[in-house]
Amino acid sequence: MPAIAKRNDYQTVITTFEMTPGTCQDLIDALNEAYADFISKQPGFIAAGLHVNDAQTRIANYSQWEKREDFQAMLRTPEMRERNRHISALCKNFEPVMYDVIDTYRT
Repeated sequence: MPAIAKRNDYQTVITTFEMTPGTCQDLIDALNEAYADFISKQPGFIAAGLHVNDAQTRIANYSQWEKREDFQAMLRTPEMRERNRHISALCKNFEPVMYDVIDTYRT
């Protein structure tokens, strides 16, 4: 499970996917399979979480990596390039964006 904290020693990536309710479950299945079989086994992977909205038109993926280069290396592998082609066919668009955690708040 990702732990959100104000730290600068890891890379946070938030990826948003836009799809139709008809392809939502297929996309969730593809993402779960990618994490279980490949992404979670890549060097530098720390944790990830998948979130879907109630209309099943958007998925948000929060992942953490030891270094931004680890995430970039994973994306460049032939296996992930093939998986991304399949994922792309299931959604209107998706965009991974790297972020730094600036602050967190809890009660």
